[in-house]
Amino acid sequence: MVSQTYEFYAARAQESAAEAEAATLDNVRERALRSEATWQTLAKQARDVANQRRKLEEQKAAERESAAS
Repeated sequence: MVSQTYEFYAARAQESAAEAEAATLDNVRERALRSEATWQTLAKQARDVANQRRKLEEQKAAERESAAS
């Protein structure tokens, strides 16, 4: 299974941007730009999920610490 991390998606977006930059045909450039936009959206979602998980873990750790006191 492919890792679904921000870094993975951001790298694919960068590759798509490079493909668009190098494209000589309009339809190929447009396809690469659509791909880049999709990868960027996935990267943002992955980063948001990671941040939500981190906050939830911090909250749970604080609750455990509070309960232990």
